[in-house]
Amino acid sequence: MDTSVRERGLAVWRRVLDLSWPVMVQHVFRTLMRTTDIVVTGLFSPAAVAAVGLADLYARLPLRIGLGLGGGAIALSSQDTGGEAIANRDEAVTQALLIGALSGVPFVAFGFLFGEAAIALLGAPANVAEMGGTYLAIVFASAPARHVALVGARALQGTGDTRTPMYVDVTSSMLNIAGSAVLGLGLFGAPRLGIVGVGLATAVGNTVTASALVVAIYGDWTAASFRRPRDAVIAKQLLAVSAPRIGEGLVATAAEFPFNALLLGFGTEVNAAYQIGRRAYQQVTAPLARGYNTAASVVVGQSLGSSDVDGARFQGWATAALAVLTVGAIGLVVALFSHEFVALFTDDAETARYAAGFARAYGLAAPALAAYLVFAGALQGGSDTRTPFIARATGLFGFLLGFSYLTSVVLGWGVTGVYAGVALQFVWSLAVVGWGFARGDWATTAAAMMDARGSSDSTGDPDVPSDPTD
Repeated sequence: MDTSVRERGLAVWRRVLDLSWPVMVQHVFRTLMRTTDIVVTGLFSPAAVAAVGLADLYARLPLRIGLGLGGGAIALSSQDTGGEAIANRDEAVTQALLIGALSGVPFVAFGFLFGEAAIALLGAPANVAEMGGTYLAIVFASAPARHVALVGARALQGTGDTRTPMYVDVTSSMLNIAGSAVLGLGLFGAPRLGIVGVGLATAVGNTVTASALVVAIYGDWTAASFRRPRDAVIAKQLLAVSAPRIGEGLVATAAEFPFNALLLGFGTEVNAAYQIGRRAYQQVTAPLARGYNTAASVVVGQSLGSSDVDGARFQGWATAALAVLTVGAIGLVVALFSHEFVALFTDDAETARYAAGFARAYGLAAPALAAYLVFAGALQGGSDTRTPFIARATGLFGFLLGFSYLTSVVLGWGVTGVYAGVALQFVWSLAVVGWGFARGDWATTAAAMMDARGSSDSTGDPDVPSDPTD
């Protein structure tokens, strides 16, 4: 029996690693792209850095919405792929892309009409508001493409194809990196456009990614195809699954403001230390954790689609074990060598001392964070995005904000209380999603949703749509 379980577990690990490594590569290049933008902008002026930083606070909104819609896309895509409901899957992919494109249009108008005013609203000086508003208008012009890129990638990942999104995203990230340097700095005879060049490179990168994914889905490069939207049930389910994911992202963004204010109460060095400690940890662990999150959604969703509930549960637990072992080991290294890691980011002794504490807190919490992301991904594959939303929201406001403030300010623990709050948020979030995965009715919910959109009775024929009235 033990041998059988071990063999099953190893088989799951092999499949999860095969699905997740392309996602990990995507994340590395995306991070490199953002780092390049920061470095290039830093060569202009401090005002340019501030302008891009403030604009990015607003630019996170399309990201959150795109990721949320992608959550609905990967859930339906993986389930219908597993159940061989090909027509329903293709319609879900098509509807998700259309919803994504349409939901990006308001951002285009907002950027052109209110970009500068939005930056000024944050207290920016006139020159910073002008530069930030221009940058925001350019980036927001590609918001529909950004949504299509995010949704399209996750829709394809749901089919089990994680490599096509990787090829596309890595290529566009490299173009973005080159564009930021060439257009921003005026290299190789190109005009020196400064912050405008960096914004144009981002907008072009988003458009290239979206266009390439649409062409791939339209052609014969992917298992998914386009299909005329006809079923309102599919649209309702996409929105129902996506809404909590969007809410989760918006809550995370909202929590950053009071938390940074809390840190600033202990001094600028502490706030900078938090950014450095978190970045040091994320550089080495985030690609793995995000890859496992996506893989968990795929394997669980496809198992549910094929009516293998026991297999879905086993794969969720096995993926969590893999994440804890690998990400946990890396987190332990970060905790043990926290001073060495943060020394790569700052040479200020006071900042480095606090940054090492934050890196240590993240490193020790790595097993909990990794398992939380896996169970959140597994629940998403089962169409349950409410439980991860509750876990994230209560973890952020109950521990990252509430516990940190209580211990560091009220009880007088100082920054040590914040360290504890950082770690405990993930322990709490894991407890909530772990309970939800072990005891929740996500499998029943997924089955009911598949039955409602007619996927349970699919013939598997890609040319014959499933009939919800059967």
